[in-house]
Amino acid sequence: MITTVLMIEKPLVPTDVELVTTLHEGERQTFVVLMQPRGDQDRLLRALDDVALGELGDAVREGEEPEGEDAFRPAKLALDHSVQALREAGAEAVGRLIEDHPLELLSSVVRETGADEVVVLTAPHFVEELFHRDWASRARHKVGVPVLKLFAHAE
Repeated sequence: MITTVLMIEKPLVPTDVELVTTLHEGERQTFVVLMQPRGDQDRLLRALDDVALGELGDAVREGEEPEGEDAFRPAKLALDHSVQALREAGAEAVGRLIEDHPLELLSSVVRETGADEVVVLTAPHFVEELFHRDWASRARHKVGVPVLKLFAHAE
């Protein structure tokens, strides 16, 4: 059995589910899905990424997105949807919201579950990636298992 800790930013769409569940075809898979609600600490980085991608309208609307406490309910719904989608695809899956210190939680989940790998499924974040501040870059130095970064699909 392959145990994967899957870090996500938004609900999985069918293409994402297919992508992560076919990484180890023929093996039984179990996923621990971690999702961090949006926070205002990364609003500027998200807006800069939107500009870099030519999505100026999204950059302008960044302030309209729920953050902090207001983001927990949408994040919980997205997490529940993603866990259910993985189960429907035949994988075992559980989910957990990240409340504080994502990399510390990631490290402890990897240790507790004996995870074989970490998959970070994310939208492109050019500014964070340039300075190696994205989850995948930071996790590679912290978790002790392979870390794969994949780009999430649009809905």
